[in-house]
Amino acid sequence: MSKSLADCLFCKIIKREIPSNKLIETEHSYAFLDIFPLSKGHSLVVPKYHTEFLHQLPDENLADLLPVAKKVAVAVTAATEETQYNILQNNGPRAHQVVKHVHFHVIPKQEDGSGLIIEWPSSKASNQELEDLAKKIIEKL
Repeated sequence: MSKSLADCLFCKIIKREIPSNKLIETEHSYAFLDIFPLSKGHSLVVPKYHTEFLHQLPDENLADLLPVAKKVAVAVTAATEETQYNILQNNGPRAHQVVKHVHFHVIPKQEDGSGLIIEWPSSKASNQELEDLAKKIIEKL
């Protein structure tokens, strides 16, 4: 086992070395309540397969994550009586990933505004810029 895997907080939770408030578990995924919630019901959905970035995750694990996240979102919103929520997934420290293990946050958005706060500093791209970038991306697909 690599040092990063041995030291991974989420791997330790999955292996029951660290306690959690488990919500659901499947062959490939594990979901539990976040101990530092942004709002009531803030949950985490993690693959049992350890990897840092979403694009490194095997498809069979990835295929299980979103249905589990959906089930958690439905249950959390019903339990908290909230109807709106964010599902967030970050890849790398510049993208605000703190734990180096793929994970999805399910964060209810409450009437008082608590929950995830997002700034979206967008800018207008020209049609030519978009066409050029689309060509580059399509070549990589």
